[in-house]
Amino acid sequence: MTPASSSKPLQASAPPPPEANQASELAAYNGILTIDLDAIIANWRKLEKAAVPAECAAVIKANAYGCGTEPVAKALAAAGCKTLFVATLDEARAARAAAPEAAIYVLNGFLQNTGEFYATINCRPVIGELNELAEWDVFCRRSGWSGGAAIHIDTGMNRLGLTIQEAQGLIPRINAGDHGITLVMSHLVAAEQLNNPVNARQLGAFREIASLFTGVPASLANSSGIYLGSPFVFDLVRPGAALYGVNPTPEADNPMQPVVDLKARIVQIRNVDRGDTVGYGGTWTARRPTRLAIIATGYADGYFRAAGSNDGTRGADVVVAGKRCPIAGRISMDLIAIDITDLPANAVRRGHMATLIGEGITVDELAHHFGTIGYEVLTSLGRRYARVYKGGGAANASVAPP
Repeated sequence: MTPASSSKPLQASAPPPPEANQASELAAYNGILTIDLDAIIANWRKLEKAAVPAECAAVIKANAYGCGTEPVAKALAAAGCKTLFVATLDEARAARAAAPEAAIYVLNGFLQNTGEFYATINCRPVIGELNELAEWDVFCRRSGWSGGAAIHIDTGMNRLGLTIQEAQGLIPRINAGDHGITLVMSHLVAAEQLNNPVNARQLGAFREIASLFTGVPASLANSSGIYLGSPFVFDLVRPGAALYGVNPTPEADNPMQPVVDLKARIVQIRNVDRGDTVGYGGTWTARRPTRLAIIATGYADGYFRAAGSNDGTRGADVVVAGKRCPIAGRISMDLIAIDITDLPANAVRRGHMATLIGEGITVDELAHHFGTIGYEVLTSLGRRYARVYKGGGAANASVAPP
């Protein structure tokens, strides 16, 4: 019988509490990625303190390293961050919506016929080539736009940027005034390596050319560059990965707070006999009667295949019921097998969550098993996870779609 034809009137019911709605929504996801906005703010403030008296900007490109451009930009702006760096105009649009007052720089430069986009969003290109600069000047003259731009000088990366000689050619423009340049910058090659001589070479080259850009703020240090010492700080620093918990000092303990926690749902518990193999290729063999938890994540979700194990090599760990448990066999597209034999029999069941990042497993540790760096781990985290935000001034955690 449908409600319309029922002989009994429907009774209005009280809406469920917000936490009940959230739990119901999260039940639809096999994985939950929790981002701690308060930890991002704490990391930014720590970096800001380390860089005094320079301004501390924030790099939020690549969807804020997988953590979400808009919530991260909003939290950082509320905490006092005044300058943001993104890679593309599309990222700049998202950042502007969240941080209306921030100065926003677009690292990938000025592409042809994009001037109107820069003006509409009110953001600044990071110009690294003379043709870009000429096209930018033409647009500014024709439109009357005076939003400013950064000049990127290559001091050794050999990626983007004017050569030192090309930059020297801009000095008459700088000396003439009304040049429209709001920042001069370069990018360090090996800042995470304290004793790499390239750091000193780049510092010397940048210091010399930046000193000729009279009155223009200068920026050299990324996350790791801040920890190379005060000579690298200049007027503005541009931390990125460290904001999100990646260690900017890999030769020492990580000074940053962890930001992300990744959990995936256990979809099956199964037993295998001694001598049975697990996973594609049969590369992992049970050496005893083994209990497995199958969790619903895989390389399609950014959990790299390289973290799997075989009969000769232990792979990454996953925390189940508070205990580290090893991966058994290869990582599949959607699934991972975990050896939970050493857990108490009733410690875990189908539907429980396993922790892939968190509870002592850091982004940097996982990067080691992936054969990469923490940057790639964060930016690879898949779209099938629910993203839960906590902190950042919000009274309760909020759930955002992937």
